Amino acid sequence: MDKSEIVFLDGPHSRLKELKFTLETMVEFIRGFRALHFIGPCITIFGSARFKEGHPYYELTREAAGAFAKLGFTIMTGGGPGLMEAANRGAKEVGGRSVACNIQLPVEQKPNPYLDKWVDVKHFFLRKILLVKYSFAFVVMPGGFGTMDEYFEALTLIQTRKIKNFPIIIFGKEYHKELLAHIDQMKTNATIGENDDRLFLVTDDIEEAKALIIEKSINQYNLKPKRRVRPLKWLFERE
Repeated sequence: MDKSEIVFLDGPHSRLKELKFTLETMVEFIRGFRALHFIGPCITIFGSARFKEGHPYYELTREAAGAFAKLGFTIMTGGGPGLMEAANRGAKEVGGRSVACNIQLPVEQKPNPYLDKWVDVKHFFLRKILLVKYSFAFVVMPGGFGTMDEYFEALTLIQTRKIKNFPIIIFGKEYHKELLAHIDQMKTNATIGENDDRLFLVTDDIEEAKALIIEKSINQYNLKPKRRVRPLKWLFERE
């Protein structure tokens, strides 16, 4: 092929727009960091917004979140309804702390009523960074595209050692059986490492999940009962 025949496409570029987006993103990061600074070690729970109260997955998520909150962790979610609500609710019902990073959508997603604190963000990539930043374990409940996006984001960060080897726990063996089969296919074709399927636990047993979190989060990172740190008033900080 004659390289001279190639004509590259052009599109709208504006340095001012790019600068504006960069500054807006920076402000949103700072706002998120300030809002969540005092929440302590978290367990982030991913799951569908579409399973309602009474559904087995809702009740499993509610029970699991309560059990993890009793270990001393703050329960963090995306802040919406469904399994996110179930997780925040489970934490609140046992006296635990419940926080969220809520995404602003064209069809508004309101924060669920079981939150002690939340931050609203415009972009999914910002939300995912905040969900990961404060977490010492990730729990994946049944869900859709968003849940899978969040799961593989956390898994990739751990696989590539961009974050520490925090536990990832997948609940719902039956729901996720095709996903697990596809991961086996990746392993067979060597598109993932031989031991990459050991980066997560698949279970329907809350006690098994708790044992892993105690071993790989609390003990491995020497987490201890929290000494209260008061906000600095001169920085306009709030708990």
